[in-house]
Amino acid sequence: MPEEPEWYLYLIRCADGSLYTGISTDVERRLREHRNNRGARRLRGQGPLELVFSQRVGDRANAQRIEYRVKQLRREQKEALIAGLRPLP
Repeated sequence: MPEEPEWYLYLIRCADGSLYTGISTDVERRLREHRNNRGARRLRGQGPLELVFSQRVGDRANAQRIEYRVKQLRREQKEALIAGLRPLP
C-alpha cells in the first residue's frame, strides 16, 4: 500500500491584509494555483498573495482538524502563530 503524503497547513496574506488558511501536500504548487486564480474563489482578485506560514501537520485527517481550529482563531491569534509566538492549536 502506498504511503500517504505529508500534509501542510498554510496561511496566505492577501493585498488587503486578510489571511486565508488552507491545507495541501504541495504548498508551492497550491500558492501558484491561487496566484493564477485557480483554486479557492475566496482568493480570486485578492492579489498579490504572500505565503506567510507553512507547517507540516501529518496526514490529511489531522491537517483538516488543525485547519478547522486555525480558522476559528481570531486575527491576533493567527498573527501570533505566524510570528512563532503561538503553537498550532
